[in-house]
Amino acid sequence: MPNNPNIPNSNETIDDILERMDELLDKATGVPFTNKKGLVDIEQLREYIDSIRYNLPTEIKKAKQMVADRFDIIKGANASAEDIIKNAETRASKLVSEEEIVKQATAAAKEITSKARQMDLEIKKAMVEKLDGILSETEASINKSLSEIKAMRNAIRTVSQRASSGQSQSKE
Repeated sequence: MPNNPNIPNSNETIDDILERMDELLDKATGVPFTNKKGLVDIEQLREYIDSIRYNLPTEIKKAKQMVADRFDIIKGANASAEDIIKNAETRASKLVSEEEIVKQATAAAKEITSKARQMDLEIKKAMVEKLDGILSETEASINKSLSEIKAMRNAIRTVSQRASSGQSQSKE
């Protein structure tokens, strides 16, 4: 099996396998007296389809891992922001309680808290935008692969139907 260059392996991407399917269709032997009909190695095509089915879950696992990573990053950002806020509050509460110092400490604590919250919002926004972009690209890739698979299945069905109708006509 590894000696045959036409047989896909698990190291290939779905795009590689679809490219091989396209090459198989390009190499199809034409059916005499028909327009745009050809004979295709059905077993080879089935092997390609099985390879796509085998490799598709890998793509889905990668997308799920990206989503899980996003939650971990947001959780870490929230924990970091909470630590900053707690440190600011602790620092403010430890300041000497004299009136002027208390006023300065309160103002500093509010400023630090405000900056920490702003930083938390910026981190969350940046992470959401980045992860949205990654997930959007993943979704587009999966949708493209799915569209290509659907188109290939329709083409195979058309070829199969034409071949079947050609055989039934030749028997008559």
